[in-house]
Amino acid sequence: MALSSATLVTYLIGGGNAPVIAVIGLLVIGASLTLAPVVYVALERLIFIKVAAVTLLVVLAIIFVISKDSWAALPAGVASFGHFPTELGFALLFSAVAFAGAGGGQNLCQSNWIRDKGFGMGRYIPRLVSPITGAEEAVPVRDSYIFEPNQANMARWRRWWRFANVEQTLTFFLVTVVTIVFTSMLAHSVLFGQPGLPNSVAFLQIEGQRLKAMVAPWFGTLFWAIGAFALFGSAMGIIDYTSRLAADVLKSTYLPRSPITESRLYFGLVWGLVAIGCAILLSGLAQPLVLLIISASVGGTMMCIYSALLIVINKRRLPEAIRIRSYRLAAIVWATILFGTLAILTIRQQVSTLLR
Repeated sequence: MALSSATLVTYLIGGGNAPVIAVIGLLVIGASLTLAPVVYVALERLIFIKVAAVTLLVVLAIIFVISKDSWAALPAGVASFGHFPTELGFALLFSAVAFAGAGGGQNLCQSNWIRDKGFGMGRYIPRLVSPITGAEEAVPVRDSYIFEPNQANMARWRRWWRFANVEQTLTFFLVTVVTIVFTSMLAHSVLFGQPGLPNSVAFLQIEGQRLKAMVAPWFGTLFWAIGAFALFGSAMGIIDYTSRLAADVLKSTYLPRSPITESRLYFGLVWGLVAIGCAILLSGLAQPLVLLIISASVGGTMMCIYSALLIVINKRRLPEAIRIRSYRLAAIVWATILFGTLAILTIRQQVSTLLR
């Protein structure tokens, strides 16, 4: 994500070294997450700006660019399966399915972010705060809290559950669908049928140039700027949620009695990820699409594993009153099978390619 963002920056400024810009971007992300007094507050504000910017782009695209032909082709496009370059095969399909929503561990992190907002049982858990500018909250004596499923508590639970569902539907599902549909229609209106399009992030350069010619120079520039900012926000979100999940597991499972707080584990992991990212970029592996496919394939495989674990936790660890059932449980079973099948097909194809 950081390298894709940096590549769009090179289109904006007319040149530059994308890997070096990406390294600078990663360092900025590390510093931002470290210096924000309350990490979630800073991340939430950034994502609000990102959503607003993408919404602005969608509105302008509807007004100035998306053609009648694209609107007419929308139903068939939604119903069709599409085509994938043969050299990427199942890996690209797997990546598209895994990253169509949040992808990877970001789905798991929704509850962690809600916890940091202090909703529900989150009021009993300290928030992640900066070791430099924030004030760490006292660590609770108890490692976990399980509420008694009596009538009063279940009434509170149902209110929280309704809120969580509404929030997910509006800010996660709806925003995802709208942005995927309209950015796809924008590309369709601008590039559909054009021969020789690259199977890389470079097609965004061509799309921006076409937008400049079709609408005005400012529109192509705005397209690149919003794209670069959105991808930067995604990179920050990925580093945040990966570090959050790892810090949570390390503290609650392996280091419950350690004096090291979850916040300090989190910041160590953040800078560890930044260091690994910089090393990968500076090593010469600097193709955004290749890195995205690797990331999505690993994330999709993880989604298979954690979907299966969620079923086990639901059956064995949750109180009977709040276990998921019916279509929700069926959806998790379906996710386990889908991502597991795609993971096996992708691994088999890549191994056979390596053995040729």
